[in-house]
Amino acid sequence: MAVYTDVPAEELDAFLAGYDLGKLLSYKGIAEGVQNSNFLLHTDAGYFILTLYERLVAVEDLPFFVALMEHLALRGINCPQPVRMRDGRTLGELCGRAAAIVTFLDGVWMRRVEAKHCAALGEALAKLHLAGSDFTGHRDNALAATKLQPLFESCADRIDTIQPGMLAEIRDELGFLSEHWPRGLPEGVIHADLFPDNVFFLGDRLSGLIDFYFACNDMLAYDIAICLNAWCFENDHSYNVTKGRALLQAYAKVRPLSEAELAAMPVLARGAALRFLATRVVDWLNVPPGALVRPKSPQEYFRKLRFHQRAKSVHDYGVEARELA
Repeated sequence: MAVYTDVPAEELDAFLAGYDLGKLLSYKGIAEGVQNSNFLLHTDAGYFILTLYERLVAVEDLPFFVALMEHLALRGINCPQPVRMRDGRTLGELCGRAAAIVTFLDGVWMRRVEAKHCAALGEALAKLHLAGSDFTGHRDNALAATKLQPLFESCADRIDTIQPGMLAEIRDELGFLSEHWPRGLPEGVIHADLFPDNVFFLGDRLSGLIDFYFACNDMLAYDIAICLNAWCFENDHSYNVTKGRALLQAYAKVRPLSEAELAAMPVLARGAALRFLATRVVDWLNVPPGALVRPKSPQEYFRKLRFHQRAKSVHDYGVEARELA
């Protein structure tokens, strides 16, 4: 979440006239994240989230995201629900951007992640994968590990300003993943961006999942690899095997993992690290002037990638394959 597009009050009032949400009482921008422009709305009907879809979200993909959230909610996944306009639409236009309003979820994201939170996340992720198993929509993963080269090449002449030698290492990794990327693993709908700030808790209880705007169809184990990257490293970028074990064991209790999925975890984790390195590099080098946004460091995922390059098996992530298969 972020704010790239300023929304004048009079334009927001005109947009809200298409909804049955009553009078706008207040609104404020949400500064976290890097993808869309988001605002917390307070109306007579309560609190809601307004999203203006920016450069990384294709308008033609929005019906997929909306339908997925509605599908998952019907199957017990607590996630934001699109608010329909008076004419039944869930998507409109505001300030020249596609826009939608979704329900507000109670809870906060964990700034200090512990193993118990990783276990709750693992269980929720497995339930999400099962709930999405009969979803009929399809969206290719535009940021799959094997599709990242154009992103890096778009700013190749500046990448080494972030860290000397980074471009050469990235190109080597792209070559490795092109040759070794897994095939034939179980696939389905994945969240693809389930970072701690997209998972809400009330106390120690996981209360909801948000921000489905990278969701797509891909290998389910790749979604796990994304979460290992996002949840199981410490501030010094060292991997915490206790957190990794909690996440993997909790996931496997709901949806058992195949031997092939477990064997592929180091390569999948490398691909996940490179995927977030790619978007962080682009964001770092291309922040729009005046944007209310805090770019995230590319070096974080460069260091995580090096850990995964050294990993030999799922043992390095905190478990033995025989425990989960």
